[in-house]
Amino acid sequence: MMATNPVVIRRIMAGLRRQGYVQSEKGHGGGWTLVCDLSKVTLRDIYSALGSPSLLAIGNRTEEPGCLVEEAVNAALQPAFNDAEEMLLNRFGEVTLSMLKADVQSRMKARGKHRGVRKDAHAT
Repeated sequence: MMATNPVVIRRIMAGLRRQGYVQSEKGHGGGWTLVCDLSKVTLRDIYSALGSPSLLAIGNRTEEPGCLVEEAVNAALQPAFNDAEEMLLNRFGEVTLSMLKADVQSRMKARGKHRGVRKDAHAT
């Protein structure tokens, strides 16, 4: 589903485990389970647990360019990049995992799927 190397997924999950958001079980029937209070964990918390990766694919290529044109473009665009990142992070802080779970369940119901989100995918 993620179309990436399993090592990448393991690293992501390890970061979430370190923060106490998930736990793993080995062996047959094992896997990852959410173990946090979904109403208290936000997307910003997840973002931080993953090491605060770059949010924008576009940005200044170099911090101190040798080209005066690039320097001028960087100076003109950096405030917009900063504003966009701040807006995204603020929104991340408003969205809890329980909100996402409710939305997924609603979408599944609308599509006529009777299977909900796994029972072990919520906080106890």
